[in-house]
Amino acid sequence: MKENLIIIHGGGPTAVLNCSLYGAVREAQASGLVEHVYGAVGGTGGLLKEKLLDFGSVPEEELERLPTTPATAIGTSRDALEAEDYARMADILAEKRIRYVLMNGGNGTMDACGKLAAVCRDRGISVMGIPKTMDNDIAVTDHCPGFGSVARYMAGTVRELGVDVRSLPIHVVVLEALGRNAGWTTAAAALAREQEGDAPHLLYPPERPFHEDEFLDRVGDMYRKLGGVVVVASEGLHDDEGKPIVPPIFQTGRSTYFGDVSSHLAQLVVRRLGIKARSEKPGILARASIAWQSPVDAAEAEEAGRAACRAVLAGETGQMVAFRRLSSAPYRCETFLVPIEEVMLGERVLPAEYLTAGGTDVTEAFCGWGRPPLGPELPSMARLL
Repeated sequence: MKENLIIIHGGGPTAVLNCSLYGAVREAQASGLVEHVYGAVGGTGGLLKEKLLDFGSVPEEELERLPTTPATAIGTSRDALEAEDYARMADILAEKRIRYVLMNGGNGTMDACGKLAAVCRDRGISVMGIPKTMDNDIAVTDHCPGFGSVARYMAGTVRELGVDVRSLPIHVVVLEALGRNAGWTTAAAALAREQEGDAPHLLYPPERPFHEDEFLDRVGDMYRKLGGVVVVASEGLHDDEGKPIVPPIFQTGRSTYFGDVSSHLAQLVVRRLGIKARSEKPGILARASIAWQSPVDAAEAEEAGRAACRAVLAGETGQMVAFRRLSSAPYRCETFLVPIEEVMLGERVLPAEYLTAGGTDVTEAFCGWGRPPLGPELPSMARLL
């Protein structure tokens, strides 16, 4: 008798999370090994409530829309799970003859994936992780599905912003980037540049402590040189003691809602330097944009779903699909499996060789690594002056 497969989403959505969902569903349906392909409606909480979507009941035209739909079509969550929750999930899986489990998410979800795999190991249930995070901070893998699209959004948006500021060079604009502890999204803004002097003019990732006076000195110097300045700053900026420069407005478990860093920095510029300044905060718009979705990211996200499905159907368990870069020019990557224990809550931040000595820019090594996941070249801007 054929058994069943379930896909569970966890954590914040991305522009390509549904691409992985599509890949996993299609691979399972084509395998001939699965009777029902389910989606947990609302993440692990949905599984615990036994709220399941049977993909066999979903019209073909809806399934085909998944790769160009942002976020997650089955819902996600940030559930705080206890030991008894994992035991209960294992019971539910057994009761519903679900032998194969795919957990798609970031660091917290990979931690849950490892814990669920452990309690399911002796029950003949295989559990596999699919990486997903725009923050790009999952350990081991070269990069994560979701990053290429948000990086394309940041680079494209900063290129447009830079042209606007250059045409009316009277103020400083501070753009806030998502990313609590890892500055990959902040760094991606550097890929906007077409030539020397282009925006962004200063980058502030969270890997380096933030010093207010130093920031104001650099902004002032850049303003005197250019007239208009674009600064990209991480939401997770902190001081030498690790204290956020703007206190979080809400925090529960691993989830932190930061204060408005871009507004804080823009106000500093106005008050301390007497220069016009404004703040911009795309926030979740950056991770929800299909207009800026990277086709490379979409294809890799789908393949991650397919690879995870193939692996779990082959009996693999307690692992995560990861990407290994074979070449940046031409760009080539392959998938491989990594034991989930090597991934669980292991945070990958920007390495020192990707940041300049001053910490306010990235090196060419980062640019060489970061360009391929963005996909096609960004639109080039006219220069008459």
